[in-house]
Amino acid sequence: MILAEVVVVAALVAVAWSVVGSAARPAVAIPEVAAPDSAPADSEVMPDISSITGQASHGPLPGLNLSPSFWRARLAELNGDEAWMAQVEWRIVRGAMGAARDYVEKVVLPAIRRAEGAAPG
Repeated sequence: MILAEVVVVAALVAVAWSVVGSAARPAVAIPEVAAPDSAPADSEVMPDISSITGQASHGPLPGLNLSPSFWRARLAELNGDEAWMAQVEWRIVRGAMGAARDYVEKVVLPAIRRAEGAAPG
């Protein structure tokens, strides 16, 4: 049984290793495109479109948004939701404590007093 587990874990490690290794290599369908033998001449190089139009078109950056205003808004929203949830939790706990206190004062203590008064002493 242990040998089977070792084989399965080794197979999973091998698969993970190959996946990580293939992700680290650039995926190029045509090797000639990735590494040309000679540098292109100046006439073959495409001109930069932003230099022609005078304005560079920048879209949103891929990945994590690093804008401070974005994070300030998200964190304020998160903090507001957390504060609301803490208030709800506290109301539930306070209600449960009040119910337990009322039960002890109105049910348990009178029953104990009656039992003590009826007991021969």
